[in-house]
Amino acid sequence: MKASGKDGISIRTMTEKDYATVKPFMKEHFFTGEPLGSSTGEPVHLQNEKDNDEYHLSMIRQETCLVALQGERLVGFVLAGAQCPEDVEKHRKEAEKMEDHAWGRICRLSSKVEGQVNLYERYGVSRALYSHITNVAASMRGKGLGSRLAAALMEVGRAKGFPLMVAYCTSFYSARQNGGPGHGVHLLVVLPGLQG
Repeated sequence: MKASGKDGISIRTMTEKDYATVKPFMKEHFFTGEPLGSSTGEPVHLQNEKDNDEYHLSMIRQETCLVALQGERLVGFVLAGAQCPEDVEKHRKEAEKMEDHAWGRICRLSSKVEGQVNLYERYGVSRALYSHITNVAASMRGKGLGSRLAAALMEVGRAKGFPLMVAYCTSFYSARQNGGPGHGVHLLVVLPGLQG
């Protein structure tokens, strides 16, 4: 996938090689700006770092992650991957075993929401495209890039035959960029095949 806009920003599928640039970008722009992590005062980017790297790379291998580039400069990205009903229990068990640090608490909260939402049964599907992290450089925020990344991810979901795209939004802005009403922490479900 490759798309570009009049502002010279191109969006394409992320590769494993890109992760060497995405990871420090995430430290600088995501972990310092995402409300759940940044409010703790803890070094969230270092908590469960090895497991997080493995998880991120597993999503990249699915060709469901995106990078936004302005020339050669990374200005945004999406980490997303396939999930199925069995992942709900797997995530619950993993979260229970985590240390009592910010990342562990965030994972336990996400796991609880994921279990209570019960989206696979609710929508009668056996898989979904889970948008794990969408992040835009601080200097590029407020210009619609997050929404463009979300729209590009929906296209990836459609092309790969996913019936749903799911995003846990932790701020007004992340909910709005994914097409939701922007009311804080909530689950957003998009039916890619039915969207215009």
